[in-house]
Amino acid sequence: MSQHYLPVRDAWLAARQEEILDPGQRIVDPHHHLWERPGWRYRLDDILADIRTGHDVRATVLVQARAFHRADGPEELRPVGETQYAAGVAAMCESGIYGDVRVCAGIVGFADLRRGADAGAVLDAHIAAGNGRFRGIRHIATWDPDPEMLNPAYTPAEDMLDSAEFRAGIAELAKRGLSFDAWMYFHQIPKLTALARAFPTVPMVLNHCGGVLGIGPYAGKRDSEVFEAWSMHMRDLATCPNVMVKVGGLGMRLPGFGFEDGEIAPSSQTLADAWKPWTDACIAAFGTARCMFESNFPVDKGSYGYAAGWNAFKRLAAEASPEEKADLFWRSATRFYRLP
Repeated sequence: MSQHYLPVRDAWLAARQEEILDPGQRIVDPHHHLWERPGWRYRLDDILADIRTGHDVRATVLVQARAFHRADGPEELRPVGETQYAAGVAAMCESGIYGDVRVCAGIVGFADLRRGADAGAVLDAHIAAGNGRFRGIRHIATWDPDPEMLNPAYTPAEDMLDSAEFRAGIAELAKRGLSFDAWMYFHQIPKLTALARAFPTVPMVLNHCGGVLGIGPYAGKRDSEVFEAWSMHMRDLATCPNVMVKVGGLGMRLPGFGFEDGEIAPSSQTLADAWKPWTDACIAAFGTARCMFESNFPVDKGSYGYAAGWNAFKRLAAEASPEEKADLFWRSATRFYRLP
C-alpha cells in the first residue's frame, strides 16, 4: 500500500498559506472520497474544512473507495453501504446547516461487473440507496506487469475490460443510464478505448489524467517514454465522444513528482509548473467540454493542500476563456454526473 498512499501531515500542509486566486470561480469537485480507516479519517467535517479554505466549491461527487461497506448480508451487496452513507452525507448538506456546499451531490459506487448480468441487481440496490443521487460505478482496473505497482486491495486481471463477463456488466450500466469511472494505468488506456467503442451509449470518464507513472520500473521515464506513449493513447481515446477525463490525481505517489519531499507543502506555482505538460495535453486532446478538474482528496492531500491545488488549476487555466473555465471547473462535471 505504501506505493499508493502518501501520509497526510497537517503541520507540513499548514506551513504553506496562499491567497486564493479568483475566489469567485464556481467549482464542482467531481472526485473525492470519504472514509474511516485505521489512522486515517476523512469524513464530512474534514472535507468541509478543506473546502472552507477559500475556493467557491458548490458541490462534490463521492467516488468509491471501499468505505462503509455493510458488515453482513450477501457479499455482492455490501458495497451498497457506501452509497447509503454518502446519501446520508448529501442529505445533511441539503439541510443547509453546513452552508451552500452540496457534498456528495453525486455518488459513484462499486458493483462487481465481472458478475455480468447479475450485477444488475446490485446496481438497482445502489439506485435505491442513493435516493436520486447515484450516478454510476467505478471498477478499478489498475494492472501492471510489475507486482510492486499493484494496490493489494484491488487485483483485476490484465484482460478484465476485454472479458465477456465484464462487458455484460457494462451492458447493465447501459440499460440503466449509468456511467463508468475508469481508473487504470497509462499503458492500459487502449483497453478503455476499445470498451468505449463497444458501448458508445455508456458515458465513461477516465480518472486521474489516465494513470501517469513515474516510480518503480518507470522511474526516470515519466517525462520521456511514458509521456510519449500516454499522449498517443490519450489522443486515440479522445476520438470516443462518450469519454471524458478527470484532470488531476497527480499528487499521488505513483506519478513520482516528489512534492512530499519539500520542507513545506508545495506552492500552487510549483504544482502548476509540474502538471502543465500533462494537463495541457489532456485539454488539447479532449477539449474543455470533456475535461474536469478534480481534487482526488484525501489521497492527493499527502502532496499538497486543497487551497493550493485549486489555485494550481486556476493558474493552468489562466489563459482560458470564461466559457472554457466554466467547463473545466464545474460545467463538464455537472453535465457528466447529471447534477442539479
